[in-house]
Amino acid sequence: MKLAVWQGASPSGNAEAAFATLGPALAAAGAAGATVLVAPEVYLPGYNQNDIAAQAQPRSGAWIANLSALAAKARCGLVTGYAERDGDRTHNAAIAIGPDGRTLAHYRKIQLYGPREKAIYTAGDDYVLFDLAGTKATILICYDIEFAPHVAALAARGATLFLVPTANMLPFTHVVRATVPAMAANHGITIAYANYCGTEGDLTYVGGSLIAGPHGEVLAQAGEHPALLIADVPDADPARISTQSTDFRKV
Repeated sequence: MKLAVWQGASPSGNAEAAFATLGPALAAAGAAGATVLVAPEVYLPGYNQNDIAAQAQPRSGAWIANLSALAAKARCGLVTGYAERDGDRTHNAAIAIGPDGRTLAHYRKIQLYGPREKAIYTAGDDYVLFDLAGTKATILICYDIEFAPHVAALAARGATLFLVPTANMLPFTHVVRATVPAMAANHGITIAYANYCGTEGDLTYVGGSLIAGPHGEVLAQAGEHPALLIADVPDADPARISTQSTDFRKV
């Protein structure tokens, strides 16, 4: 499978700018043969906006219809974060859309980060797994991927591809440099991790979006500027896949 990751600046509440950016990124990823493109966390309307709850849309809203149309036109799947409105609740959510524009999966972030997220969002309470071109895939959002129990639980259910929208900011550079590759190696999975770059309000994002293979190898990684990453995911070598799940001993 070929994966794509988009790293860019936040649209900062401008939905038209978000779609104008995602359209060409999807087209380029599709032309390169990518099965799916992963975009950052709460890309609609932007992670660090003051009025996220007011801008949030239902999962059947205009944002999703527009995203589906873009994916179908590019013939490339899309996983992106957005602010979801569900009655009087707001969720930090992500949607997976197939190359034909159909919704494949929907996920709500379980591990809300810090007091701001906890004040805005209601946490999710379930995992999601889905088929993506014959591969069992799942979605986690940002802080979720840093929790080994979540990764282990999903790997135990057969997930081998983790698609992760994120909004990782300074000073947490260790996440893109060490944590994500280590999670991939320790659980024998592939992780596509899509971050922002630049600044948004009082946040400076670290960039460093990456695609990590099942042995912890970094297949592609961005720096601190906008980038479109595209990488082939190699077949896992059974002799190198981690056996932690079966070797673990409780004491």
